[in-house]
Amino acid sequence: MDRSSRPRRLLAVLAAAAALALAGCSSGSGGKKAEEGGGGAPAGRAATPRMTVALVTHQAPGDTFWDIVRKGAEAAAAKDNVKLVYAADPNAGNQASLVQNAIDQKVDGIAVTLAKPDALKGVVGKAQSAGIPVVGLNSGLSEWKRLGLLEFFGQDETVAGQAFGDKLNAVGAKRAVCVIQEQGNVGLTQRCDGMRKTFKGAVENLYVNGADMPSVKATITAKLKQDTRVDHVVTLGAPFALAAVQSVDDAGSGAKVATFDLSRQLAASVRKGDVQFAVDQQPYLQGYLAVDSLWLYRTNGDYSGGGVQPVLTGPAFVDKTNVDKVARFAAQGTR
Repeated sequence: MDRSSRPRRLLAVLAAAAALALAGCSSGSGGKKAEEGGGGAPAGRAATPRMTVALVTHQAPGDTFWDIVRKGAEAAAAKDNVKLVYAADPNAGNQASLVQNAIDQKVDGIAVTLAKPDALKGVVGKAQSAGIPVVGLNSGLSEWKRLGLLEFFGQDETVAGQAFGDKLNAVGAKRAVCVIQEQGNVGLTQRCDGMRKTFKGAVENLYVNGADMPSVKATITAKLKQDTRVDHVVTLGAPFALAAVQSVDDAGSGAKVATFDLSRQLAASVRKGDVQFAVDQQPYLQGYLAVDSLWLYRTNGDYSGGGVQPVLTGPAFVDKTNVDKVARFAAQGTR
C-alpha cells in the first residue's frame, strides 16, 4: 500500500467500525423498530433472550451478491430474536479490524468470511479466547478447521469448479478465460483451478479490478479482441457476467458467457440466452444458516457437522431447463 492511500484506508476502517458499533442492522428493514422489545417476543420470534451477532464479510462496494447473503441473515435474526450487526470490507486487514471491533463490543457470536484466511487467523483466535463462538460462511472452506471455527456454511469451490469444467465439456467449449475479480481471494482461485482439472480445453486466468466495473468490461473486451479463439468467458460473480455479455457484443466476438453465482438480473439473462448457465451456491441459505447456527449453539449447544464437516449449500446449476423455477425466488432477492 502506498503512503498516500493509508489515510483513506484508515478512514474506511473507522467508518465501518463505527457502523458496526452504532448502526447494527436487525431483522427486516426497520433497524429501530426491530430493536424495540417488550416483555414478550413478537409473533414469529423466538422467546429466547436477546443476543447480538456480528456478520463480517469481504463484500466490495456495489457487489449485490452480498445483499442476498445479508437478507438470509436478517431472516434468521428476525426468527431468533437476534440483533444482527453487519460490516464489510474487501481489504483483509480492514476486515480483521471489523472483527476486532465486534469482539470489543462483546457480541454473542461472529459469522465471518475467510477470503484471505491468514489475515483473519489472529483476530479469530482473539474472539475464541474471549469466549465468542465463530462460524464461517461463503469463503474459507479449506481453512475453517485450521482456524478453529465452530462450523462452516458454503460451497466447496474446488468441487464447484470441477463441475463447471464438466459442464463446459458438455457444451463443447474449447478455449475459456476465467475472469478473477479479486486477486488473493482463495475461493475464486479454487474455482478456476477446479475448472482446469476437468475441462478438456484450454483455460487462461484473466485478472480484473472488480471494484471498477467499466474497467472490468474494458479488460474483457480487449482480451476477446486480442484472442479471437476464446469461445467461453467464465466469470465468478453475477455482475461480472452481465459486464461480460456487453464485452462480447463490443468485441464482436462469438464467445459465450457462463458464470458462478446468481441474481435477479442474471436469471433473466439465462432465460434470454445471453448467459448459458450459472452455478448457484445459495447465498441466502449461507447467511441464514450462519446466524441460525449461532442461536442454536447458544440456546441448545447444537452445532452442525460436529465441528468436522462443513454444511454445503452448492453447487447447483441453473440453465434454461430450470431457470423459471429459480427466477421467482431471484426476483424477490433470495436466490
